[in-house]
Amino acid sequence: MSNEDLRTLQPEAFAALKQLVAQSPSAAAALQMQLAQAQGQVRQDGVAAPMSSVAGEQYLVLSLADCELAVRAELVQGVERLGEITSVPNVVPWVRGVVNLRGSIVSVVDLRMFLDLEQPSYTPRTRLLSLQYKEMLICLVVDGVSEMLPIPASVIINGNVRQAIPPWAIPYASGSALLANRLMVILDVPRLLFSEKMHHYAL
Repeated sequence: MSNEDLRTLQPEAFAALKQLVAQSPSAAAALQMQLAQAQGQVRQDGVAAPMSSVAGEQYLVLSLADCELAVRAELVQGVERLGEITSVPNVVPWVRGVVNLRGSIVSVVDLRMFLDLEQPSYTPRTRLLSLQYKEMLICLVVDGVSEMLPIPASVIINGNVRQAIPPWAIPYASGSALLANRLMVILDVPRLLFSEKMHHYAL
């Protein structure tokens, strides 16, 4: 994740990352330190300063096709620049290949292609977002990652309010949230990762 991306991240992200760090230190430590450095919250000894508690569960906000999507921070294993991807034969086009993610070979799915969206060229802001739910770990290519922020349950509208959620996102959305005049689609990560389409990748 670049410094440009990190400057906009909320300092409250540390509260949500505590659980992630406890569950998978190797996956979360680097991201936690980058967040701290971006917010000027690292002491000279390199330890992130404690943050105050906040209202609302923490979400990571990502962009896709001019839409903001939010995923629960506890499901995020990391955010990386798009690097070299090893292609694999006999798979559908939206499976871009595999990457070595901290010693594990993980499939890479282009989320735009998976959702049958227009496929523009990758840019310097394109990111590789790794998500995990139970035993399923996958990397998604997304247009960008902007920030970590708390979303109070009171602003989340559960269910697919069709005027608020783009048609392509409806099958994998648990709801939407309006926060500071920003409409965000809440992505249902388990529904996405364990969808029938996701598991029918072989040609």
